[in-house]
Amino acid sequence: MNFTTTVPITKAENPISYSSKILSLGSCFAENMGEKFSYFKFQNVVNPFGIIFNPASIEQLINRVVNKSFYSESDIFFHNDLWHCYDVHSQLSHPDKEIFLSNLNNLIESTHNQLTYSTHIIITYGTSWVYSQISGEGVVANCHKVPQHQFEKEILPVEIITMCIQETIDLIRKINPNCTVIFTVSPVRHIKDGFVENQRSKAHLIAAIHNAQLATLNAQYFPSYEIMMDELRDYRFYAEDMLHPSQVAIDYIWERFFENYIAVENHTTMEEVCSIQKSLLHRPFNPDSESHQKFLAALNQKIAKLQERFPYFKF
Repeated sequence: MNFTTTVPITKAENPISYSSKILSLGSCFAENMGEKFSYFKFQNVVNPFGIIFNPASIEQLINRVVNKSFYSESDIFFHNDLWHCYDVHSQLSHPDKEIFLSNLNNLIESTHNQLTYSTHIIITYGTSWVYSQISGEGVVANCHKVPQHQFEKEILPVEIITMCIQETIDLIRKINPNCTVIFTVSPVRHIKDGFVENQRSKAHLIAAIHNAQLATLNAQYFPSYEIMMDELRDYRFYAEDMLHPSQVAIDYIWERFFENYIAVENHTTMEEVCSIQKSLLHRPFNPDSESHQKFLAALNQKIAKLQERFPYFKF
């Protein structure tokens, strides 16, 4: 008797390999997956502008990057001793205005290049709920602890999210017509919006992604949310906050991704990388012992052999 269900996943037609260049954008779950890519030494860049949760803000940012619309003083503001930008995460905020603007515009240049040369772009949506400035300047990616009364909260309709997705793909294709775009919905629970409101939010995202008819746009959907809801239907797969997937859940969702989206010929190399990573965590009782020195020599030889094949590997 089978006591669980398995979400069916279509094998990727253009799987990820060690020659691929991956750009991941979106919610904190994008960071979880990005850590996996980094662990296995894939060529991967994650959220250069920080975590962004909603489809409208991701589209706005990609629009600015693709068209190289650089930031000016009118795009930033000073609050709580730091300069901020409503388009990006607080981790980029800075006390010096000129340095902040320079950092933002350097990121536009570098991300434009990453978008241009990426073979795979993975976009993870977290929520349909957005905050818009009451002054009329549009949706923000981050409120930066500005007083709540300056914003209006609303849920994006399915039709608007669908347009955001289609426009996001069109913008990417403008500078990179051959890349593979993969969409997914974060399994992180946004309970601060409310229990019913969180489910409405995820439903809007899922409906919009499928309304966008990804197949006709050479894009794909990976069911992270569905795996969490249907295969890992138990609170023991959440972290202590009961909102984020636990490490066990992240590992499992990664396995489902790995099985279907990573080129089979790279699996052996991934095993070699994993073996080295585990060895690097080894803490000897006696670092000066002959046995440990032999262990280190063998480990360095393994690393050197891999780096001959993949010079960009750094351990």
